[in-house]
Amino acid sequence: MGNNKILVVEDVADYREMIMLFLRRSGYRAVEAATGFEAVSQARVTRPDLIIMDLDMPAMTGDQATARLKADPSTRHIPVIVTTAFSYGSLVDRAITAGADEIIHKPFELKFLRAAMQRHLSLDY
Repeated sequence: MGNNKILVVEDVADYREMIMLFLRRSGYRAVEAATGFEAVSQARVTRPDLIIMDLDMPAMTGDQATARLKADPSTRHIPVIVTTAFSYGSLVDRAITAGADEIIHKPFELKFLRAAMQRHLSLDY
């Protein structure tokens, strides 16, 4: 766990900081991005082991950022967990089509995020 790097992409600063704090307290190395554009750039530079991506963001949505990451040979292998307040609809469908590895619906308990991360990082807790 200690060597896993997680990229948190969330445009709401308070929510992003909560996830960052949770990850750091859980022993992960965490990096952050506030937009889809920053997410694509950060992923290419930092090479995270996992990305937690908000779906509803201005300018470039999470599904658009996920599609770019999955189309790039250097980042397509990185699992993307999309978080969203939408329970269904075109944005969720687009995230799945873009290549999201999992969808978690907000609000969620951190234990559900931990379980999703465990599935995609193959960690033992």
